[in-house]
Amino acid sequence: AINILPVGGDDGAEAGASSCLRATGESSGSRLESQLQEAVRLKTEGNAFYREKNVRTAIGRYHRVLLVLRGLDSGEVTSALQEFMAQVPKLSQSQEDLLRSTQVDCYNNLTACLLQRELVDYARVLEQCLKVLQWRSGDIKALYRAGVASLELGDAQTARHYLTQASRGKPNDPDVKKQLQRVEERLSQDYQNEKALYKGMFSKQKRGEEQLAEEKTQKLV
Repeated sequence: AINILPVGGDDGAEAGASSCLRATGESSGSRLESQLQEAVRLKTEGNAFYREKNVRTAIGRYHRVLLVLRGLDSGEVTSALQEFMAQVPKLSQSQEDLLRSTQVDCYNNLTACLLQRELVDYARVLEQCLKVLQWRSGDIKALYRAGVASLELGDAQTARHYLTQASRGKPNDPDVKKQLQRVEERLSQDYQNEKALYKGMFSKQKRGEEQLAEEKTQKLV
């Protein structure tokens, strides 16, 4: 079955970037490394809270991770802060890889948390999944959750697309099979509804034409 346990909050890019900029003049390289390790530590804490079913606190930790990382990720910094980024040393390849891996893990983990809420915001779940798939196009968990979210949002065709991809990675997974079955049932129902709609429209049109022909006949008589 699809394991929703996290594998590894998206507000405040400016705050994160500002904390990064404070690194200038105080051994910036070590400061960047320290921030990356802090993000990893917070992610680990978030995972522990999730395992304890303390979803709200876990979400808070993952948001803090993303806040830190957005300040280090030049691709996430707002245009207003771009001119300041020249003061900050670039990440090494290993640091860049760690940043991206931790960032994507947290987006994935956030979807797991959001799906545990009493009232699930499926639009937000899908949004987080798409961020994961932007960097890990074959991520099974993200594909599965994107499929579930799309189905709950009423888009069975898109749900089929994501779940079919997930099934290629885990062809015998019972959760994926179950959701694909739901998709096919929804698509079948949608087809029957559409068929009934067109049948009703055709019948109405036909009755109208027959009534018009009858009126013309009566006038001729």
